[in-house]
Amino acid sequence: GPAGPPMYALGDKIGSTIIAQNAGVPCIAWNGAHVKAEYDRTNGTLPEEAFSEACVKNAAQASEAAASIGFPIMIKASEGGGGKGIRMVDNADDVQNAYRQVCGEVPGSPIFIMKLSTNSRHLEVQLLADEYGNAIALNGRDCSVQRRHQKIIEEGPPIAASAEVWKRMEDAAVSLAKAVGYSNAGTVEYLYNEETEKFYFLELNPRLQVEHPVTEMITRVNLPAAQLQVAMGIPLHHIPEIRELYGKNRFEDAGEVASGASKIDFATTERVPPYGHCIAVRITAENAEAGFKPTSGGIQELNFRSTPNVWGYFSMDSSGSIHEFADSQFGHLFANGPNREQARRNMVLALKELSIRGDISTTVDYISKLIELDDFVENDIDTGWLDRIIKEGGIRLSPSNEELRRSSVSHLNNDTLAMIGAMVVAFDQFSGDEATFLQLLERGQLPPLNLLKMVRDVELILDGIKYKLVCTRTGSGEFQISVAGDASNFVTATVRILSDGGYLIGNGGMSMVAYRTSKADAASGMKLSIGGRTVAFSPDYDPSSLRTDVAGKLVKKLVPNGAHVKKGGAYAEIEVMKMFMPLKVEESGVITWANNEGAALAAGDLLATLELENPENVSPATVFEGDLNVTGWGSLDSAAAASSSKGRPHITLKKALDRLQNGMAGYAASSGAIDRTMEDIAMAVTDPKLAAYEIDEQLSVLNGRISGELFDKLAKMVSDSKGASKFPADEFKHLISVHMGDIKDEAERVSFLGLTAPLVDAADPYTKSQSERVPGAERVLTKFLDILREWISVERWFCDGISYADAVDSLRRANKNNNAGILDICRAHALKSTAAIVLKIIDSIAEAGKTDVTSTTVTSVVLGAEGLVDATPCLTDIASMRGNKTYDILSERCRNVLIEESLPSIEERKTKVLSVAKSLGMGSDDASIQVQDLINDNIVGSDILLPLLRDAADAREQLAILEISSRKQHRTFDIKEVSAMVEKSILKFSYCNKPRTSVVNSSAMLTSITDLTRVMSNSRLGDLQRSDSESSLQSMDHEAPKDLRTSMTKICNAMSDIQGEMGAFKSLLAEFPQYDGSAPRSESGPANVLSILVLQDYSDANQDSLAKSIEQLLARNLPDLEKADVRRVSFTVSKDGKADHNHYPLPSVFTFREKAAFKEDHLYRDIEPTVSYQLEILRLAKNFTLSFLGDHLSPSGQIYLYKAAPKASALAVDKKANRSPRIFARAVSFINDFSAGSFEQLLIETFNALDSIKTAVPPGDNHVFINIVSASQSTVIDPADVERTVASILKRHSERTSRLGIAEVEAKAVCKLAADDDSHPISLRLVASNPTGFVQVMNTYVEASDESGAKRVFKSIGGTKASMAGSGDSSWDGLDITSPYPLTRPFDTQRKAALRSSDTLYCYDLPSVFEAAVEKQWANVSASGTQPTMVMFTTELVVRKKSGGAWTMKDYMNGNLELVETHRKAGKNDVGMVAWLMTLKTVECPTGRQIVLIANDITHKAGSFGTREDVVFKLASEFARKKRIPRLYTAANSGARIGLAEGIKKTFKVAFKNPSNPESGFDFLYVTKSDYERLGVAKKELIAKPAFVAGEEVFKITDIIGSEPDLGVENLKGSGLIAGETSSAYDDIFTLTIVLGRTVGIGAYLVRLGQRTIQKNTSSPIILTGYQALNKLMGVDVYSTNDQLGGPAIMYSNGISHLAENDHLSAVASAIHWLSYVPTVRGGFLPITDITGIDDIERPIGFVPKAGVPYDPRYLLAGHEDHDGQWHGGFFDKGSFTETLAGWAKSVVVGRARLGGIPMGVIATENRTAEAIKPADPADLSASEAVIQEAGCVWFPNSAYKTAQAINDFRTEDLPL
Repeated sequence: GPAGPPMYALGDKIGSTIIAQNAGVPCIAWNGAHVKAEYDRTNGTLPEEAFSEACVKNAAQASEAAASIGFPIMIKASEGGGGKGIRMVDNADDVQNAYRQVCGEVPGSPIFIMKLSTNSRHLEVQLLADEYGNAIALNGRDCSVQRRHQKIIEEGPPIAASAEVWKRMEDAAVSLAKAVGYSNAGTVEYLYNEETEKFYFLELNPRLQVEHPVTEMITRVNLPAAQLQVAMGIPLHHIPEIRELYGKNRFEDAGEVASGASKIDFATTERVPPYGHCIAVRITAENAEAGFKPTSGGIQELNFRSTPNVWGYFSMDSSGSIHEFADSQFGHLFANGPNREQARRNMVLALKELSIRGDISTTVDYISKLIELDDFVENDIDTGWLDRIIKEGGIRLSPSNEELRRSSVSHLNNDTLAMIGAMVVAFDQFSGDEATFLQLLERGQLPPLNLLKMVRDVELILDGIKYKLVCTRTGSGEFQISVAGDASNFVTATVRILSDGGYLIGNGGMSMVAYRTSKADAASGMKLSIGGRTVAFSPDYDPSSLRTDVAGKLVKKLVPNGAHVKKGGAYAEIEVMKMFMPLKVEESGVITWANNEGAALAAGDLLATLELENPENVSPATVFEGDLNVTGWGSLDSAAAASSSKGRPHITLKKALDRLQNGMAGYAASSGAIDRTMEDIAMAVTDPKLAAYEIDEQLSVLNGRISGELFDKLAKMVSDSKGASKFPADEFKHLISVHMGDIKDEAERVSFLGLTAPLVDAADPYTKSQSERVPGAERVLTKFLDILREWISVERWFCDGISYADAVDSLRRANKNNNAGILDICRAHALKSTAAIVLKIIDSIAEAGKTDVTSTTVTSVVLGAEGLVDATPCLTDIASMRGNKTYDILSERCRNVLIEESLPSIEERKTKVLSVAKSLGMGSDDASIQVQDLINDNIVGSDILLPLLRDAADAREQLAILEISSRKQHRTFDIKEVSAMVEKSILKFSYCNKPRTSVVNSSAMLTSITDLTRVMSNSRLGDLQRSDSESSLQSMDHEAPKDLRTSMTKICNAMSDIQGEMGAFKSLLAEFPQYDGSAPRSESGPANVLSILVLQDYSDANQDSLAKSIEQLLARNLPDLEKADVRRVSFTVSKDGKADHNHYPLPSVFTFREKAAFKEDHLYRDIEPTVSYQLEILRLAKNFTLSFLGDHLSPSGQIYLYKAAPKASALAVDKKANRSPRIFARAVSFINDFSAGSFEQLLIETFNALDSIKTAVPPGDNHVFINIVSASQSTVIDPADVERTVASILKRHSERTSRLGIAEVEAKAVCKLAADDDSHPISLRLVASNPTGFVQVMNTYVEASDESGAKRVFKSIGGTKASMAGSGDSSWDGLDITSPYPLTRPFDTQRKAALRSSDTLYCYDLPSVFEAAVEKQWANVSASGTQPTMVMFTTELVVRKKSGGAWTMKDYMNGNLELVETHRKAGKNDVGMVAWLMTLKTVECPTGRQIVLIANDITHKAGSFGTREDVVFKLASEFARKKRIPRLYTAANSGARIGLAEGIKKTFKVAFKNPSNPESGFDFLYVTKSDYERLGVAKKELIAKPAFVAGEEVFKITDIIGSEPDLGVENLKGSGLIAGETSSAYDDIFTLTIVLGRTVGIGAYLVRLGQRTIQKNTSSPIILTGYQALNKLMGVDVYSTNDQLGGPAIMYSNGISHLAENDHLSAVASAIHWLSYVPTVRGGFLPITDITGIDDIERPIGFVPKAGVPYDPRYLLAGHEDHDGQWHGGFFDKGSFTETLAGWAKSVVVGRARLGGIPMGVIATENRTAEAIKPADPADLSASEAVIQEAGCVWFPNSAYKTAQAINDFRTEDLPL
């Protein structure tokens, strides 16, 4: 560079201008034009005063100077450059603001003002000077194309100035250089006005410029080389390239040098003319559409190849990135040509070739448009040209139609581009979310499921049109794109990622490659490069939110909050890439700031919002509506039509199965698409050519690889059946196997087998499809079963109510290093679509199972497949799934299918009945026996009766069928004579009652079954006979049993047969013997029955009108009905004669009784008259409104289902009752004798019937009633046995009972208690319920007459287990047997509340769970002991005030309370804490041991601890300590109580800082003076001190006490009391906590202080604070459940919970098991058990560890079985070791065991390395799970603590260690 002085002088813009004007160089008007000064060459300075005279010191001076120069002006900082520190001003108002901005950008720099020369060009002269005073001009450059004073295009030589003007410019530049003694390279910049041909000095740049290659190309002088030579001290005329430039030889001879002849006189010598023309373009990372804003980011691809005409260089490569602190230029291209036009064309080509992809925007496209503009081509430009273009709206980057026609991607219209854009965006979202999912799994975090959602909304704006599209992912790379709001039409396309990051997009048979060149941000939309063409999407234009579109810093707010800003006005300044940029509003409005000065900004950050002045001026982008104009657009139907028309069946099938597979993998599948897919499958499967095509595919590969002769044979078979004939698969396989048998050589045979295996596999399914019409059934079935198995294996992780978090947890454990596998499983868990597919598959399997293979209609795609039997395991698996509605629907469907499979088919039943009817019609000898057998098999049923009659051969056969049916219906009667009147189609028979059941007198004492037997065989007991079946329920007729009645049944083809002529019905009645007096009338009222069967179909809809017309018919014939002594008329009418799916709908039945004046009895509509009484429907009708849901005929009886909604009148009485409807299932069984098997079968059939209800079964309160009507009534039953049997059957089915929401099962049976004849039949009732879900509560009643003898009532039988334990509720005792069912059972509401609040049990159900646990313990023990009948006795421990009345904490403090043992009914507590003293007869203490059980009542104030609860806890715990017996606490609570002082809540007021703007905060809370006097002085409810608000005296509240009890801190006092009590109790006695629900705050402390803890696995967290509160505190939703804070995953793994159990019962059972190691009282004898039959006391230890081989220490303690099933005993008794604290500190094993029956505590070290897992903290998203290896045989802090903890626990359990 030049020497110091000239450098100093010229480096300053002000100084250089002063020097220039003094050297005679023309300068433009500026504020220092008058300054004259002498330049000091020695030290390169100007006089100080001259310099300061040329500076503008302040804003005021700036205004003056500007006015004198005249606008427009430029304010410049002399030390600025590169576009920094320069502002243009065109009016006086903006001068001061601009002055300040310039000061800010270049702090401390002197500032000057120049006149702005408009419409001028920027020309510059390249100088080179040596150290000897020579200076020359090397031509120059034209840099007029500028944006914001930054050059964009440079060219040379400048042709705008004429040759002589240019010469003058060069000379002026040289003289300036000489004047300052300049040396080396430099540039003098001029402004040139073409019209006036004047030029003005701008500045001298004392350096080389980036565009120097322009000069090098036209002068062929290598400037950097010349610079170096000058610096070496070589004079200009000795530099070879300069010599050539002046037409001399490159090198001189020594002589010339010596003589000085080689010198050149630069002033007179002419330069060689320039070599052609050169144009340079700067490549910058700026967004040309957004006003050349700098962008930053990475570069994925940069591709440029230099050619002879174009040379370029870049500061980046394909892997670089541009950060926001760098200059935005990163490349420069130079194109040369013989003339300007040629150079321009070369440049255009070069720009088209250049491809840059990345997160940045570049100016390439823009400039290539720019240099195509006419102005540029004609060189008609100036420095303001580009700014003007931008101001007028810029250059349209989207190409014109003309260009489109020329370009290669001409077929892509905007809709297609939008589609491609949407696919790219959606694909990135999908893959990004999946990557996040995997990352979270990797770190051990719980990834949210919504990362896997399959539908994304994408909004893109292209050319002012906003596309709102919905992208649905239907396969891993398959998408359906539809317009938002209309899902019916869509286009399907595929995406694949290429290795270079491009997207290969397939649509409509074509593929395109798209690259994303820049991501969307707030300022600019996404850019894609598609087929080499850039497509730019626009960002959303919203002028009301002011955002920054570049990263930078907010330096200054130019307007205050709430100010009005004019359109285009600047509102803020930001600093970006060393530059200050003003931000302007695009519309006028009022500004509200959202960010502060100094804030660092990311692109897209909101700075402020603008309330628009004229919102109507802003035109948003038009939203696209209608159909996209893209290939393949259409609806499902059109898509299907397109694909199926050109179908080869095997391809259709493969595609359809792939679609199913995608759906099952969790990709989106709409129900329409699934239906369509199933249709495609059906089409392919029924195509006879399918086999041929599928096999042909495999066969064609073998051409030339197997013997030619065989190939030809096979190929012929295939091509033959491509016609229409069936493919001979068996023969095909046979040919191959024969050929294989002929091959002698072993190796050859193996290779042949390998070759043909795929072929045989392909042919195989076709040998197994039995239906002619569905050749591909087996082929599809195998695929279907694969799908089902796959689905089951996925859903196994999630079903049965497992939470998503737990499922992911177990998945991670099972798939250690396979996170992708977990992702697939979670994705496939998209129940909505997968369940739909599974349902379709189950349906097709079900249909196939029901349809005959030979059937002509194809009902299912798997019809006739041999593999259908393999479906059963899959269906059984699905049938057992539970957990939510979807699983329930599927499991129910599977159960129905399995049930249908197991029932005898309609056809079988019809055939059986017909064959018996034939033999009956012919009168064969054994006909009556056959009829009896048929009836016992329960084959006949009303569903097949009418169809059978319709199909019968003649009237005789009809009547024979009818007789069988009538005999079945009347089997509880004695049938006397039957007469068939064939010609009239009438069957007539007479019958009478059998003896009825006896009634016990209710005053008889029934404390046991033996009493009952005694009473029943006492012959003095009067036989109260009554006609139950035939009288209506209310009548109490005492009829003689031998009354004969007549029943007559008439078969009509249509209703008109008897409605038509008047006489038809009369003549029917005339057939009764009483009509003409030939028989006496019955004394007890009408007795005869008339039944009419109508074979014609009447649909459900006209039932009511039908009933009406029958009523009218009967009304007309009332006198005749009476005359015939008719008691009941019933019409049975066919509903729908066609059997669908193996079942006929049951007929409609209308019953008209004489008692109701022959009006229809609606309750009994559709119920067979002989059954109606057995259903006890009247018990339902009182409290419920019934609607009939249909009846089911099952092999062992008939089941009627009713939906019962509570009546308003009943709800008025029982206000808390559940208002939702429930279902009553009433079953009547006609089984000859009552047995466990028959009862169980009917129960299962009832469940099946409930399952098959099409509407959803209500979740609870459903009821099942089973009436077992035996024909003989002589069954001998012991009610105690019955109770046991029924209990065990219900236990087996308990899971299903609870799933169906059945609250109560009631069974009625008539039986004898003894076999002797004088024992009378009695009627027993069993009522079973299972309120806890673990324990069956059974009550047995007998029907007895009450004191008056007029009514029958229920009498509870004593002596059964339930009545002794007091755990049954004898709620029916003494009730009338017709009393209605209540709306709620006792404690229903509490149980529901406990379940709802924390999935726990109502506390009063706990004793029964303890009882069940002890029974379970007995059941598991070997024969050494027998279980006592009663294993538990309880008394409740209740706190009383000694003087009586209500009590409080104060009474406790004064010692006025006592704890009393009482027996009181459940639910009588008024405190939320309940305690019992229990005596348990356990295996180790068969005589009984005592424990104290304390429980929270979670239904009382949410189970919170108030002071009274604390007192109950304290006294009960002290009681246990006094007796020195174990104290158990079951925890389910909400922590210490906190309440609101309601009185004060109503009166307080708030003193706001600014009452008009409350958001700005408040000072204090206060009450008025009068309120203070009332509350503070009189009642002492608050403490306050005087203050003033708005001049009025008020009282500022400092403390609130409140009047209500237990509001606040006093509860903590109580908490302290029980915490201390628990600590003492742990030291004194055995304490154990069973956590059965959430336990919070003090509840959690009690758990910890009582040390030993058993925790239920679900919904039983031990926590201090709920997760919602923590989320609020952190301001993020970190936790989603309380279990993440205190569930077993935390508490068991960290040694708080000793054991974790799955449910309430197992938790209690493990507590009972723990007690079995502990003495009955503290310090008592150890409970030593007898181990005979389990193990020997004198025994060797069988397990011996091998030296140096790690082993499980538990084998040493407990023994184990080896691989061969050999038992190797351990140190302790077999099966006695129970480990505790197994979840943490695994390098030590602790537990309890027995040695020779003696309980002991045991601690053993683990010798293997253990893993300690430190889970990821959900609150820290970057946290990862840590797995720490802990070496064996070493105590770590945790295992040392565990050891100490165990020793301490054993101490208070009195166990030897």
